[in-house]
Amino acid sequence: MSHHQVIIVGAGAAGISVAARLLAARPGLDVAIIEPSETHYYQPLWTLVGGGVFKKEETARRQADVIPNGATWIRDAVTAFEPEKNAVITRDEQRYTYDFLVVAPGIQLNWSAIKGLEGQVGKNGICSNYSYETVDSTWENLEKFKEGNAIFTFPSTPIKCAGAPQKIMWLVEHYLEKNNLRDASNVIYASATAGIFGIKRYGDALNKLVEARNIKTHFRRNLVEVRPDKKEAVFEDLDGGEKLVLKYDMLHVVPPQGPPDFVKNSPLANSEGWVDVHKFTTQHNKYPNVFGLGDGSSLPTSRTGAAVRKEAPVTATNLLAAMDGKPLTASYDGYASCPLVTGYGRLMLAEFGYDGKIMETFPFDQTRERYSMYMLKAYGLPEMYWHGMLEGRV
Repeated sequence: MSHHQVIIVGAGAAGISVAARLLAARPGLDVAIIEPSETHYYQPLWTLVGGGVFKKEETARRQADVIPNGATWIRDAVTAFEPEKNAVITRDEQRYTYDFLVVAPGIQLNWSAIKGLEGQVGKNGICSNYSYETVDSTWENLEKFKEGNAIFTFPSTPIKCAGAPQKIMWLVEHYLEKNNLRDASNVIYASATAGIFGIKRYGDALNKLVEARNIKTHFRRNLVEVRPDKKEAVFEDLDGGEKLVLKYDMLHVVPPQGPPDFVKNSPLANSEGWVDVHKFTTQHNKYPNVFGLGDGSSLPTSRTGAAVRKEAPVTATNLLAAMDGKPLTASYDGYASCPLVTGYGRLMLAEFGYDGKIMETFPFDQTRERYSMYMLKAYGLPEMYWHGMLEGRV
């Protein structure tokens, strides 16, 4: 058994950012990070990898290179929580105790929830930007595509980066137009959501693009089955109607997602399986020495890296206050950002907080597509991530 002042579960954007901030504020603090992966990924760039702009290797770094100086990296995976005993159990059957715990495990991709999908991504016209292993398949499919139906899906579950399912659609549409393939193609967005985007300001602007670029939409439709031998995608009607069967030549699948099983089956989970935390303080609603943030938390905001950038300083500040027995004064306002790629060199920057409050950064109309915002996503934000956010500086 080993004890640490602070244990952080997960070394993704959330876990690393919090660790860096804790150690910057309090050098010498005993912080341990439990994470099995040897590689750290900048996932927001996978949209542009799928669109052929970057190689996927450019999104990866050695985990050892992003673990903050002063933190102990435990190369293991948590499998169970014992919050009543201030302990976690790992895959290697080790037991670690803590004074404070930060749970930032990310989100789980449930590929098997779609009948017929397992083992088919990268084959028979099926692709997905949603994992490092499969992101190459999108560009490979696009380069082969000459005519027919290109279908893009959005599942009926919460997902990381809710804009990503349509970002790749816009890139593909633009690629087809640039390569004189658009007239021979149907670009179809089949989504479980009620509309193109949940915030009206941006949804209205995107609907104009849907019409202008002749995107065929099917809303409240959830992909439940693929039939690779027939190249058919089967969608349930979330309002109780008949199933919809669409033929595809290219099918970009966003897998159903949810809380990791080891979180969902733990005392830390709420009724839906997410780490049950206060929406403003990120402190656990039952265990005051536990905090949670990022994609695996119950925070009612979009699951994006931009959200984590604002959640991490609140979590670190409040954890240190709790450690000192002081009131928790830092508050997270739900800020999230969705850089909506709408083509090559085109981007609409959506920024909002809790209850859909518009929280834009720039002094211009952010519902307009801009080359400058595209460059920000492609080059500015990755630099900010690797050299700012993960080092606890932005």
